[in-house]
This record gives sequence, structure tokens and C-alpha cells, in this order.
Amino acid sequence: MITMTYDFKLKPKKSQVQKIETYLETCKKIYNYALRERKDWVNSRKSPINACSIHSEYIINPNAPKPTYNSQCKSLTEAKKSYSELKEPHSQVLQQTLRTLEAAFVNMWERGFGFPRYKKKMRSFLYPSVKQEWVGSGWVKLPKIGEVKMRMSRPIPDGFLIKQIRVVKRASGYFVQLSYQLAVNIPETPIHGHPLGVDIGLDSYLATSDGELVKRPRFFNQLHGQLKSLQRRLKNKKKGSNNWQKLQSKIARVHQKIHDTRKDWHFKLAHHLCDQAGMIFVEDINLKAWAKGLFGKHTLDAGFGQFFNILAYVCWKRDVYFLKVDKDYTSQICPNCNTHTGKKSLSDRLHCCPYCGYQTNRDVAAGQIIRNRGLVAVGQSVNENACGDILSGSIFDWLDKGL
Repeated sequence: MITMTYDFKLKPKKSQVQKIETYLETCKKIYNYALRERKDWVNSRKSPINACSIHSEYIINPNAPKPTYNSQCKSLTEAKKSYSELKEPHSQVLQQTLRTLEAAFVNMWERGFGFPRYKKKMRSFLYPSVKQEWVGSGWVKLPKIGEVKMRMSRPIPDGFLIKQIRVVKRASGYFVQLSYQLAVNIPETPIHGHPLGVDIGLDSYLATSDGELVKRPRFFNQLHGQLKSLQRRLKNKKKGSNNWQKLQSKIARVHQKIHDTRKDWHFKLAHHLCDQAGMIFVEDINLKAWAKGLFGKHTLDAGFGQFFNILAYVCWKRDVYFLKVDKDYTSQICPNCNTHTGKKSLSDRLHCCPYCGYQTNRDVAAGQIIRNRGLVAVGQSVNENACGDILSGSIFDWLDKGL
């Protein structure tokens, strides 16, 4: 089963914008009310039976059942009889909001996430079940909103069936995400072609085992001065005023531009790497720890986590094998003789092996180590080493000999 999501910009009328905003506001109220109901139930059972808090205590009927998705959906149906504003959005949209809350609690229980928080803004809503005729050439039909024009930047492939529609509000406007599925079995990407090791860093964005160095772009730094000026002006505005809201909108558009520029560059770089290889190996790095270190700001600006996700997707789409390998000691081992050369300082950008004399850029040498580890993981033979000398046998024989 293949699932593809296409993101197109909407061009709604003023009346349709008002309906979309009403949907988002109603979904936010439903989410926060349901969360408050669940939170009250949890807090009412925190106190021991024989003691109460000296400040305050939640008192709820001890026979009250635990709020669940099904019970809150039934309560929502009853609430529609008393509150007319709940009748305006599509029923499945409100139910999907409760399902999102249920997923947040499941993530808290099973994946160790924190307790769900209240929503200040709801940025999207979802139609979970749709019809094929709701999407046409340059338009999409949204129930109770009508046909909305959209800018189709690329065609939809033949044979795919639409499964759901999500409307998203961003700083640059309104967008629609169309999820399509095709019932086919896709085999795993075979191990084939030229191997390429990729080492990421902050001096250069990445270095490949073939010797290519990609200069690190500074997405945030390029617009940092503009953001700083806008945020200084925002400090002097009254919170909630029209001028305050206008400045908030400008700041959000700058952040949106940074995000879009970074993502576009990541996709282009991923396709550039896939043009060169049939197998790509990268380091398995704990990027959360990187983001808390000395160069946290630069790490977050580079967006390595997003780049790895995009690279894995592009590799799958273009039939390129992708694998993460162990990251330890990639800069302390010579790729030519496989000898441990010792720890290097951050200022030392040249790899010079004292045993075999092999010299190259430090990051390139790390990329070659990553490539060799990837070949070990997939059981492939090594045809030539970093210097281009032909080696016979498998990678395992090569390592056993201490070469």
C-alpha cells in the first residue's frame, strides 16, 4: 500500500475564509473542553481516600465513568441540541478532533509523552472519509464550505484513490493536504549500485565518501536581522491590538519563509545525492542531544533530522538503498588502513594517518568510514579503498587482516 500526500495552496473566497475560521475555532473549543473533562476526572482520583488537599480538591461522583473517545462523541451529539454553533462544522470534523485528543493520551501512556496541553490555536481540521468526485482540476469540494479553488502545482498520478482531506492554516495562507493511496505491494529496495557514505557537520553541511563537500547554508541567520527588528517593534505594541496582530503576522511569515527555504533545499540536496549512488549510508545520531549542546542554534538551523527523513523518503522513491550506521569513532579511524589514529580537536580539519600516510579532509575520511561500515552491514565486498587500490575478498576478510 502506497500513501502519498499532496500539498496545494487554496484560494478561498471571503465567505469561505470565515467558515474555515469558524471550523478552527469550534474545533479548538471542542478539544479544550474534552481535555478539561478528562483532566478533571484524573485530578479527582489523585487524593487518597482518607485525606484531602488543604487547598482544593476535585469532587466528582465516584461512579462517574472515565471519559473516552466513544463517551465524548455521544456527549458531543447531545450538546448539538443545546448549542447551535456545534452544528455548523461537519460532524466528522469534530469527531476527528476528539480522536486527535485520544491519540495524544495514547502517546502519553505508551510512548512517554507529556500530559496533553490546551490549544491556543487550532491550525488544521480533517475530513477522514471523502469521495473521489470532491477533487477536480483546480478545485476541491469541502462539505458545508463549498468548492474552493486551489493551485495545483503538480498533477495527481493515475490509479490513486483519495482517502482524506486536511485543511491547514499557515502564515502564508490556507492549504489543503490530499492523501492518496494505491493498493500495490512495493518490494524492499535491493542492495545495488555505487555506495556513498555521508557525514554531516557544522563546518560543511555534509561530506561524502567521494570527496564532495557541501557548504552549510544559514537559513535562519540570513533573516535574523529582519526578525530582530520586527520583534523589537512588537515589544512596544499593546498586546491584542491591531498593530500587534499585524506584526505577529509579519513575524510568522518570516518564519514560514525560513521553513520553506530549508525544506526546499533539503529536497534538492537529497535528489543530488541520489543521482550519484545506489546505496546511501548516514550516521545514526541522537540529534536531540546535539541540539542541546554548544552549537545547538546552528544544529537546529541546519535541520539535520528533517534532512534525514527527506533523504530516506527520496531514496525510497528513487529506488536507492538507505541505511543508518554506527556513528562512534568515525573521525578517529583511518579509512585507508583501518587503524585508530586518536581523537582530533574541532580545529583540526585534516586527516593525516601516522601509519600509512593517507591524507584527506577530516569529514571526507569520516564519510569513507561510514561507507565501509554500511558495506559491512549489508555484507557487500569492498572493491577499492580510499586511495583507489584494488582489494580482493570481502569486507570481513579485509578487516580481519587489519588493513
